[in-house]
Amino acid sequence: MIDVILCDDHALIRRGIRDTLSDAPDIQVVGEAADYGELRGLLRTLTAPGSGRVQPCDVLVLDINLPGRSGLDALHTLKDEGSLIKVLVVSMYPEDQYAIRALRAGAYGYVNKGGDPQLLVQAVRTVAQGRKYVTPEIAQMLVESLTAPSTELAHSKLSDRELQTLVMIASGKRLADIAQDLTLSPKTVSVYRARVLEKLQLANNSELTVYAIRNGLVGQ
Repeated sequence: MIDVILCDDHALIRRGIRDTLSDAPDIQVVGEAADYGELRGLLRTLTAPGSGRVQPCDVLVLDINLPGRSGLDALHTLKDEGSLIKVLVVSMYPEDQYAIRALRAGAYGYVNKGGDPQLLVQAVRTVAQGRKYVTPEIAQMLVESLTAPSTELAHSKLSDRELQTLVMIASGKRLADIAQDLTLSPKTVSVYRARVLEKLQLANNSELTVYAIRNGLVGQ
């Protein structure tokens, strides 16, 4: 049996993923968390003395866009701690935005929430076996990143949090809203915005939004 933990801040999304995975006879969901703090507490609880568990689960199904510390932050932390949990990232963002970043951060696979639910089941099974799960689109991106590093886009040089700020600003969110969503101070978000503008050599939010649209980071 494959033990799975879900981490997504939307209860309805978690329910949908849980129902999809529960239909598979070899998969069971053993815990759910809405953010990084709940996830850390859950991981400790499931491996507490008397639990009978050496590790909390086989696969962690992790959303990228979490309040406070993002899913990418969680990935980096788990990797630094030497965790044996295999992480499958699920996201509303297209593969070309975060898939490569997630894999580099230690994820075993990346699945878009808008895809076929059965692909999620397949991905969990693949990851549980210790193998990477990538879609044909991600495989193509990986090949291109290896064969044509000189064509790397400017936003690929942004940090994970800077890219997240870029996408949210280009999606029409105000700095105050972004700060609330990410559980950061408005001043900190302003610093991220300034770094994004500097690294992309842009002057204002309008140019930033145009850049994001042209590069497929947000819809038109």
